[in-house]
Amino acid sequence: MTLNQQIVADLVKNDVSFVTTVPCKQLAGVIDEIEASEDIFHIPSNKEDEGMGLCAGAYMGGKRAAIIMQNTAIGVTINSLATLIQYYHIPLPMLISYRGEVGERIACQVEMAVHTKALLAQLNIPTYHFHHRDDVVELDAILNHCFMSKKPVAILTDAGFWKGA
Repeated sequence: MTLNQQIVADLVKNDVSFVTTVPCKQLAGVIDEIEASEDIFHIPSNKEDEGMGLCAGAYMGGKRAAIIMQNTAIGVTINSLATLIQYYHIPLPMLISYRGEVGERIACQVEMAVHTKALLAQLNIPTYHFHHRDDVVELDAILNHCFMSKKPVAILTDAGFWKGA
């Protein structure tokens, strides 16, 4: 099973039936797997905060939802996370490509990487950082915990995690 297939299998295993995504080169493979899944309804979003609204609506309609996005948009999601997702105790797994580390070629990605973990910590959002492909074995338990606790979680996936995916 490929890394992308494992991620989708864990989402399905945890009854995630709605996923919204924002385009990202690192996440393209998992987005393709989600789009191909018969068990997941996929709606692409134009912006991450819009996607959080879609996930909240899906949750309030009885679905388990997840969002797939880049860390560079954490800043625009702060209000949605605090006043919607956290306030209403909506469990929201956020699979986030962690751009901006050593080897990044786009300067603005580097600046947001400096702030990503601090912003998530300030919001008291549990954050897991996947560096290596075998870190994916933790995803099932993280998803289970997210839905049990009715809290958002951030799963940061860096370039090393996706290497060769």
